[in-house]
Amino acid sequence: MSIGGGDSNITEVARDVLETLLEKMGVAASVVPQAKEVVGEEEAPAPVVFDIEGDDLGILIGRRGQTLACLQFILRLIVGHQTKTWLPIVVDVEEYKQGRFEKLQALAWRLAEQVKDSRKPFTLEPMPAYERRVIHLALADHPDVTTESVGLGEARKVVIRPK
Repeated sequence: MSIGGGDSNITEVARDVLETLLEKMGVAASVVPQAKEVVGEEEAPAPVVFDIEGDDLGILIGRRGQTLACLQFILRLIVGHQTKTWLPIVVDVEEYKQGRFEKLQALAWRLAEQVKDSRKPFTLEPMPAYERRVIHLALADHPDVTTESVGLGEARKVVIRPK
């Protein structure tokens, strides 16, 4: 396998590395390249997207998707080092991220309605940056509420406030 020379080559390298990582972890699963983008993970250039399929893959997702985020981070580091190229790589497990994105959007709108009715701010639980971004984008054009992130590091959370 040659290194460098286009996105398809990087996709091959990334798939090989991800399959090796899963094998070393003792996880029986298959890596399926996806033609679609994972909603909420938009980056430029278009990301390389993999969905991991198999049985009992909760161990790869972890609490609030933390293990999945770490696996994606490690994969990006290894592939970037091997190819001397940076291309965004998104790893999903049985479309967990897509489902989480939809749940976060619905939660944002429900809470926005509560804040609008009560006229009191609501603070969500701490969440990773990409999940906070989903909340901010979901409510960006809401006529009655505004959002802001508060806190530091892993304790950072979104506050939804009345306008």
